[in-house]
Amino acid sequence: MNSSSADAPESGPFEHEAIDRDAAPQYVLPLVVRMERDAPPSRTDALETAARAVLTLLSDERATAEDGEWTALVRDWQDARIRKVVRRARGAEWRRAEALPGITVTGTTAEVRVFPPVPLDGWPKDLARLQVGGTELDDPEAPAPADPRWPVLWMSPEVAMSAGKAMAQAGHGAQLAWWELSDDERDSWRKAGFPLAVRTPAAAAWPRLVAAGLPVVRDAGFTEIAPGSCTVVADHPALRG
Repeated sequence: MNSSSADAPESGPFEHEAIDRDAAPQYVLPLVVRMERDAPPSRTDALETAARAVLTLLSDERATAEDGEWTALVRDWQDARIRKVVRRARGAEWRRAEALPGITVTGTTAEVRVFPPVPLDGWPKDLARLQVGGTELDDPEAPAPADPRWPVLWMSPEVAMSAGKAMAQAGHGAQLAWWELSDDERDSWRKAGFPLAVRTPAAAAWPRLVAAGLPVVRDAGFTEIAPGSCTVVADHPALRG
C-alpha cells in the first residue's frame, strides 16, 4: 500500500504541555482525493483544495467544541506526531469514502474529502484499501501569480514530491499558519472561505523565504524525501514581518 504523509515539527498548539510526542498514541489525518480516470484534477488545484480541507476540519465545530464529536481525536492527533496521509479514489471507491464521516471540499477541478484522525494502525477498511502510488497530476497551464492579499503556501523548488506527498505537505503548511494566527485572524480567514494559493518560488527566492521567520514545514522523512527537508513556507499576510 503506497501512501504519502507529512509530519509535524516538535512544536504545536500544545507545546506548553510536557508531551513526549513519540510516546503518545499515534494518529493520522486521512485525506482522499477524487481521481476519476477521465477527469483528473490539476495538480495545483488539488494541493490548494487539500490545504483548505485541512483548515475546514480544524475549524469545524465537531473538532473545536468542548464536547465535539471529533475534538478528542483532533487533540490526541495534535499531541503526537502530526501525520497526514493522502490517498486516491474513483467511482465506487469514492462513493464509499463519501459515506464515512468527514468533509468534502471542492476546488475548481479537485474534490478532497478529509476525515477525523484515526489511529495509525486503525484505518477504516474503505480507506485503508485506497492507494496513491502510480498516479501523478499535472497543471495544463502555469498557475497565475499568487494574490499577495491572501496566504501563499510556497513549495520548495529543491524537493521533488509526488502529488499525494505535496498535498499532505500543503495541508501541513496551512495548519502551521493556522496555529500562529489569533482567534480574530482565524475567524476572518474562515469567513472568507480560506482563500490561499500554492506556488513554487524561483530557486533564488527560496532561501529568503525559509529565513523570513514564517512557519516552515520540515518533513520527518517517513516517505519520499530526506528527514529535515524544508518543503513548505506558510506565507500568511498576518504573519509577515
